[in-house]
Amino acid sequence: MKTLDELSKESIELLKKLIATPSFSREENRTADIIQEFFTSHQIPTHRKGNNVWAINTHFEPSKPTLLLNSHHDTVKPNPGYTRDPFSPSIENGKLFGLGSNDAGGPLVSLIATFLHFHTRTDLKYNLVLAATAEEEISGHHGIESIWNDLPKIDCAIVGEPTLTDVASAEKGLLVLDCVAKGKAGHAAREEGVNAIYAALQDIEWFRSYEFPKVSRTLGKLKMSVTVISAGQAHNQVPPECKFTVDIRVPDSYSLEEVLEVIKKNVTCELTPRSLRLKPSGISENHPLILSAKKLGKKFYGSPTTSDQALIPASSIKMGPGDSARSHSADEFIYLDEIRAGIESYIQVIENL
Repeated sequence: MKTLDELSKESIELLKKLIATPSFSREENRTADIIQEFFTSHQIPTHRKGNNVWAINTHFEPSKPTLLLNSHHDTVKPNPGYTRDPFSPSIENGKLFGLGSNDAGGPLVSLIATFLHFHTRTDLKYNLVLAATAEEEISGHHGIESIWNDLPKIDCAIVGEPTLTDVASAEKGLLVLDCVAKGKAGHAAREEGVNAIYAALQDIEWFRSYEFPKVSRTLGKLKMSVTVISAGQAHNQVPPECKFTVDIRVPDSYSLEEVLEVIKKNVTCELTPRSLRLKPSGISENHPLILSAKKLGKKFYGSPTTSDQALIPASSIKMGPGDSARSHSADEFIYLDEIRAGIESYIQVIENL
C-alpha cells in the first residue's frame, strides 16, 4: 500500500496533466482519456459514457451499501485577468497554478488517490465507486445525471469541491425564472397603452420584499434576486412587454416545486422556470458520513452555491481540498499541502464509517 506522501506526489503529477489539457464543459474528452489511462496504469478497469469515467472497487459486495466518490474534470474558461498561461502548470512557493487546479482538480485527484488507497481492501464497510464526471460547470445533462442508472445503487456520496476540507452538509438549490410582464403599446405623448414596466415593477417589488416563512437550520432563508431586466424600444413608445430574470436560492426547507407554486399565486407576470433539476440537498445529523466527520473535528456549514450535489438523489456531503474563494479566479492555484490534507481527510472519513 502506498504512503500518503506517495499518493500525494502521484496526485500532483496527475493534476499537472489535467491542467495542461483544456477541458471546458462539453469538451472534456481529452481529460477523460487521461483519467482512464491513469486507472489503466494501475490495472484498474474503468467504465465510460461520454466524457464520464468511473471505477468500482475490486471486492464489490452487493450486500454492502455503496459510497460514491464524485468530482468533475470540466472547467470554466479562463478569467480575463489571468497573468499566467492557464494551461501551463507551475509550482511556486508551495502553490500549483493552473486552470482547474482548485476547482475541482485538487478534489478530483485527491478522491482518485483515496480510491486507489482502498480499492483492493476486503474489509470495507462500504463499496466504493469513483466517478469523474463532465459538464458540472454548466449543470449539463451529460454529466452525473447521464450515468446515474449505469452505476451500482448509490446509498450516499462525497462530492469533491474546494471547501478547505470543511463539510458542506447542505446545499441550496437553484431556481431561475424568466418572467414576462405584459402591457399594451401606445404613444408616450398620449394617454394610451399599458406600460409593461409598471406592471413588472409590482412583481419585482414582491420578489424583493417577500420572505418565505420556513428557515433552514443549516442554510437559513430562501433568497430571491432580480438580476436581469429588459424592456422598451424607443423613448416615445409605451412598452408592451417587460422581461426580467429572477435567481432563487432554495434551502432544504422547501422543494423547488413548492417555491414555484407560492410565486405563481403572488405575481401576475408569465413565469418560465429554466429547470427544476438543481434541487436543494441536506443530510441527517446522524448519518454515518456526518458522524465520521464529527469524529475528525471537521467544521460544518451550509453551502449557498450549487454543485453536482444538486443532481445526486442520495444523502451526500460536499468536501475537499482548496478554497471556494479561488474558484474561477485569475491565476487559480491550490497549495500542494492542501492536496495531501485532502487525501488524508477523505481516507479518515471512510475509515471511520
